[in-house]
Amino acid sequence: MRNLLDFPLLVFAFSLAAMWLATEFGVFIRKRVLPLAQGEQQDFDIVIPGTLTLLGLIIGFSFSVVTGRYDQRKNYEEAEANAIGTEYLRADVLAAPDTAKVRDLLKKYLDQRILFYQSRDVQTLAKVDRDTAELQNELWSVARTASAAEPTCVVALAVSGMNDVLNSQGYTQAAWWYRLPTAAWDLMFAIALFSTWLVGYGSHRRTMAGFQVLPLVVSISFLLIADIDSPRRGFILVVPQNLISLSHSLQSP
Repeated sequence: MRNLLDFPLLVFAFSLAAMWLATEFGVFIRKRVLPLAQGEQQDFDIVIPGTLTLLGLIIGFSFSVVTGRYDQRKNYEEAEANAIGTEYLRADVLAAPDTAKVRDLLKKYLDQRILFYQSRDVQTLAKVDRDTAELQNELWSVARTASAAEPTCVVALAVSGMNDVLNSQGYTQAAWWYRLPTAAWDLMFAIALFSTWLVGYGSHRRTMAGFQVLPLVVSISFLLIADIDSPRRGFILVVPQNLISLSHSLQSP
């Protein structure tokens, strides 16, 4: 199911079609298989609002979760830019050869971090991950060598900054991996299908406006949740504005 959730428009189309069919199936069951007995309509008028309320609560909870994760991805992008920019300045405390090497590696590392946010192709992302890991090893090797050659508090400051650079990438990666659990999606879809089926089954007439409105509104909600929850697909994406701005500032004379 995760592959489908990576494409918000497919989530919208699939959920809209499924809920519309569920509504029509409810109408069919009532008219052809199991009509409502006299007096049962009042019971349905109680059950349907309660079911729709539960669906609304679950959708609201899921929206809150994915919004928080989206904000986290934005915050970590800002933290990465701050860590790289700070370490670029702290490299001054190292010996001249190490300063030049660290700054050159940080510029290359910054380019890879921007590619991480902007790339959509799986193979490109795999290459970005490999290049990022290699650059991290080189950066840490330079910092470790400089610390061993001159174990002072000032050099330790640069080493601490390098540690922040490496940690910030790990925090970012974790935020991009952790998404709304598939079980939550299954629950939302199940309740949505059951709710639309109830609406169709308990309807007074076939031309009820809710047949079209309810599936459409819920599908739009699913589209928005899937869009925010998908880091690389859809319309709402994290733009690495802070990293790009830092890259421009480091390239300027």
